[in-house]
Amino acid sequence: MNEITNWWRGTVVSCIWVLIISVSFVNTGFGQQEDPILFEVDGVPVYLSEFTYIYNKTNGKQADYSRKSLDEYLDLYVKFKLKVRKAKTMQLDTIPALNKELAGYRKQLADSYLLEKTVVKDLAKEVYERKKQDVDISHILVNLSTNPTPKDTLEAYQRALAIKKRIEGGAEFEAVAKEVSGDKSAQRNSGRIGFVTAMLPAGMYGIESLAYEGDLKKVQGPVRSNSGYHLVRVNERRPALGEVEVAHLLIRAKAGDEQAAKTRIDSIYQALKGGTSFEDLVQKHSEDSKTKGKNGYIGFIGIKRVAQVFEEAMFALKEDGSYSKPFQSNLGWHIVKRISRPGIQPFEREKSRLEQAVSKDSRLAIAKAKRLAEIKKQGNYREHTETYESFVSGLDKNFLTFRWRPEISDTDKPLFTLGKDFKPTLGEFGDYLTRSSRDRMRLARSGDIKQVARTLYDSFVDDQVMKYQETQLEITNPDFKALMREYQEGILLFEATKMLVWDKASQDTVGLEKFYKGIEGKYKWRERAKVEIYRISKQYESKAKEIRDYAVAHTSEEVKAKFNTPDQIIVNVEEKLLEKGRHPQVNKLRWEVGTVTALDVNDKANIISFNKVLSLIPPSNKSLKEARGYIVADYQDHLEREWIKDLRKEYKVKIRDKVYESLIKE
Repeated sequence: MNEITNWWRGTVVSCIWVLIISVSFVNTGFGQQEDPILFEVDGVPVYLSEFTYIYNKTNGKQADYSRKSLDEYLDLYVKFKLKVRKAKTMQLDTIPALNKELAGYRKQLADSYLLEKTVVKDLAKEVYERKKQDVDISHILVNLSTNPTPKDTLEAYQRALAIKKRIEGGAEFEAVAKEVSGDKSAQRNSGRIGFVTAMLPAGMYGIESLAYEGDLKKVQGPVRSNSGYHLVRVNERRPALGEVEVAHLLIRAKAGDEQAAKTRIDSIYQALKGGTSFEDLVQKHSEDSKTKGKNGYIGFIGIKRVAQVFEEAMFALKEDGSYSKPFQSNLGWHIVKRISRPGIQPFEREKSRLEQAVSKDSRLAIAKAKRLAEIKKQGNYREHTETYESFVSGLDKNFLTFRWRPEISDTDKPLFTLGKDFKPTLGEFGDYLTRSSRDRMRLARSGDIKQVARTLYDSFVDDQVMKYQETQLEITNPDFKALMREYQEGILLFEATKMLVWDKASQDTVGLEKFYKGIEGKYKWRERAKVEIYRISKQYESKAKEIRDYAVAHTSEEVKAKFNTPDQIIVNVEEKLLEKGRHPQVNKLRWEVGTVTALDVNDKANIISFNKVLSLIPPSNKSLKEARGYIVADYQDHLEREWIKDLRKEYKVKIRDKVYESLIKE
């Protein structure tokens, strides 16, 4: 694959909600007047938007808004809110351990809403949408050196603007590209790259954005890449060709004897047409060492990743399993086989791969910087420059060494302000610089104290802006606020139910005994048989019939005494109670005392077995001990019903009938 690829190849609490109710609380964006109160529990309102979202989420396609369905769900949700109210009355929301648990959930959840993950997700979606089109572009490059000075950068940018002005003034793009472009290929292609598709290689995000978002036939830019400044013209867009999964067979053309390679590939092609498998021919003849051991398999290839002749051959194949006629590239002669051409897959299937790709691309830093700037603007970012300048003016060369430690008298002085109360201090910046000693050493090579301090200060600001954004999530993101309510109510409900129902049901022995007496007779034993299960290793198969026949008229002790020796255990016997209709073994029993079943050979376990009925026990009630698990579960249900009755007496529930009636669709 490496040989035939050119430069374009480039680069939380679910268990609680199962126990409670499978819902997610999401604010649907109603204004206060548009989102009326549906019901109240002890004066605490529950809004219509919350209920309808949960109803839809839980019922899915069965959410028909019929009176029966809504009545059932409203009753369920009122019970849920009653329990949450009780938990708060018990002040469970003040328990440090539970608040610590909630804080942990908040941290995990916040990660999904904060900058990097949301940016990565957005970028992945952007790439996915862009991949639906191929874009034919031309460009003109104004080169920049690897480490340009600000003066170099400005001059290159101004040259690019001047070139753009020439073209906008009527000069032909192609002629100007040949004349001035720093891309040497412009001499043969007049700056026309041809069709490309997202993602473009690292450093070309700006070019990619112009290609997909810019106007057709119009010169755009300048836009920066790792090479310099580009002017871009979009010539055409088309539905994406996508990717083809291919394998190939390669015969290299040796200098001075190209005809020999052509003769060989033609012979191989005839054998392929004659019925010899492609894989066999690859194993025998292919000279691509990287793919030969994989039956010529290359993988999925899209446009601009291989030589054009190879690309044209693979996209020309119409069916899976079909193969091309021999064609020549700079590597030699090929036959390419199409394995599959799946087309664009759903985003959820592509999401993980795309997120991984964009997280390694330079576009991530660009998008993060843009998002940070938006947060700062929304938070009315105000920098206290005098505090920063005073601090920097006091730095000396020791700042560029590991030995440096901050000496700050005004540690509480704010460096900047975000929102009303978020004010990172000079002391916090000093701590950050101490922790960033490795970065200070890396940047110290420049010898510029002020520049090192400014670079680290910018990083500190970005870090603090992220912390600020986390504190604002409940305010800025309705979904996050609703999910945090979900987590909190879930934790509280879990703890209250554990204390008042689950623990009580398993630990209240007096109450459980009393409850058992009230339902005694609910759980019964069917008729049972007391049986002996005889097991013989298959290595003693020759003795099995003799052992069974002897067991018919003798006890298990007599059987073991006759056939086992101190050095050799031939037969083992286990006594069990088998309930009629409950155990597979009873299907082979004649329900009579003395019955001995036929020999049963289990080849997998290497065991031969048979059963003998010793006695029969008539149906009877199960004792509390025998049915404890079932009875505890019943007791839990009983306690929960009683709990709900008590809660309805303790807290007033007020349903807004008009609001509720507006939901019903008969």
